[in-house]
Amino acid sequence: MTIAPHGARADDAPTGPDDRDRSAAHAAPEAPTAPGQQPSPRACWAADLERYGARAFLREQSVWAVAVHRWGRAIDRRAPGLTRRVLTKAYWLVFRAVETATGVSLPKGATIGPGVRIHHFGGVFVNERATIGARCTMRQGVTIGSVDDDGPAPVIGDDVDLGAYAQVLGPVHVGDGARIGAMTVVLQDVPAGATAVGIPARIV
Repeated sequence: MTIAPHGARADDAPTGPDDRDRSAAHAAPEAPTAPGQQPSPRACWAADLERYGARAFLREQSVWAVAVHRWGRAIDRRAPGLTRRVLTKAYWLVFRAVETATGVSLPKGATIGPGVRIHHFGGVFVNERATIGARCTMRQGVTIGSVDDDGPAPVIGDDVDLGAYAQVLGPVHVGDGARIGAMTVVLQDVPAGATAVGIPARIV
């Protein structure tokens, strides 16, 4: 799941709460996504909002963190230059403010597929080197990170469900459709469709 190297338009960034429905209605059609290629930040954001439902900005703190993540990814798709440097500096200011306010850390370096959904408030941390597939669900207290500083981070497949305070750490792969129970610590691979629970995780 990699971002295409070509540049992006300035309006790829997520819009504010009053504009999101209008933007979705009038957005230009997205080009087909090649196999193994992540959709554009705009397409990912549209899928996110579909999962969050109506009035998400008034009901769910985490949607603000998701919006900033998509905005950061859109900035990274811009051509190098002054505008990108200025927007990147602005991104980091907004990222820190939203991270502090919501307790959800989704750095733009992380690859997060379309349709992500984070339930409840706070304590969610995703490593900037992590990869998360499409339509994944997280809850409060989830950590997707490395064991050591600058160490490898997990790869999470599509349609994975992570319970409250689940920890997925290190160079592990969680297969598509897997379920990680609340307070589970995952240090080894989890097969597709499996359910993992416990400390350390075991398949049930």
